[in-house]
Amino acid sequence: MHRNLTKRALVAGAALAVLAACGTQSGDHANEALGTKRAAEPAPARKPPVARGLPGMPPVLDPTDVYAADRPGKLSPAVKDFPSRVYVPNTGSDTVSVIDPKTYKVIDTLHVGRQPQHVVPSWDMKTLWVNNNRGHTLTPIDPKTGKAGKEVEVHDPYNLYFTPNGKYAIVMASLDRELVFRDAHTMKRIKTEPVGCYGVNHADFSADGRYFIVSCEFSGELLKVDTEKMKVTGQQKLPFDGAMPQDVKLSPDGKKFYIADMMADGMWVLDGDKFTEPTLLPTGKGCHGLYVSRDSREMYVSNRGEGSVSVFDFTRNKLTKKWHLPDGGSPDMGGVSADGKVLWLSGRYNAEVYAIDTRTGVQLARIPVGSGPHGLAVYPQPGRYSLGHTGIFR
Repeated sequence: MHRNLTKRALVAGAALAVLAACGTQSGDHANEALGTKRAAEPAPARKPPVARGLPGMPPVLDPTDVYAADRPGKLSPAVKDFPSRVYVPNTGSDTVSVIDPKTYKVIDTLHVGRQPQHVVPSWDMKTLWVNNNRGHTLTPIDPKTGKAGKEVEVHDPYNLYFTPNGKYAIVMASLDRELVFRDAHTMKRIKTEPVGCYGVNHADFSADGRYFIVSCEFSGELLKVDTEKMKVTGQQKLPFDGAMPQDVKLSPDGKKFYIADMMADGMWVLDGDKFTEPTLLPTGKGCHGLYVSRDSREMYVSNRGEGSVSVFDFTRNKLTKKWHLPDGGSPDMGGVSADGKVLWLSGRYNAEVYAIDTRTGVQLARIPVGSGPHGLAVYPQPGRYSLGHTGIFR
């Protein structure tokens, strides 16, 4: 796995190389550690080897940061000409509100299937799929024109992900209790994997793409799934009575998974490789969505039950700030603007969308939309390909 390969890359015998691997020691401390011994000649600078990824997956750009392709304005040629928009699925209105982020105004309303839950960028980033959960369809949106196309029949599409090699779409069939692997382009069913938990809803992939972690909302469980075999290989109950896990996000270094839990009021921190019992980091009431900053240094955590956003620092491994929305609210799912300056979140129970300045935490706008806004997508965003949900790009 990634961790073991990284350890092999730290070749024993070169004291300077060992110290450099710690990443936190100053030059003075390095001299103290060497003592009076003559320093060995430093080995030529080498990047850690990249773990052998899922066949067909684009090579990892930086083995220390899975989000290295997501820097501000670093748009793929596939999306660079798309107009910047915020697409908001309204579960109670069966519509998608389209917001112009420059004016903070709704400029269009698209009528889609019953109970749209999330707007999901396709792996090749050329299509946005609206997950019409109770309508049992996916509605394609052309992000170049902003127009909706013909619906595709897909049963119980609560959420949608894509394997890192772009081969399969994975439907989170929450009420069907299934993970359904489909052709990423035609949505033809390839394999159905029944699950022993209830309410599969969110996921994220390991750095090498060979497995992914799934949250099961209604039974308070986590799954580990082999991507290539399309098979559940692990299952565990979260150590909290009444747990309701939500969004899942991999740390930049690929060593940990964070799982939001709206009943435990915090994030579970999981070693995905070992899949041992996770630990809980409290963030706020109704912890729900997780979004990484454009510089990979921080993660924005929406606390739906208290109208706040917690800011987690990856390097310091701690929460550093909390932003409270004026007049409260119910911040849920969303994404970060292409330039990294604005965090967009749906107000699940308030029929509104929030735009928040990521530098100050100040609310920039509060925009009325339809009933029950949920998994909004900010589009386009930087990155080479999409893993799904409201936009997990690598």
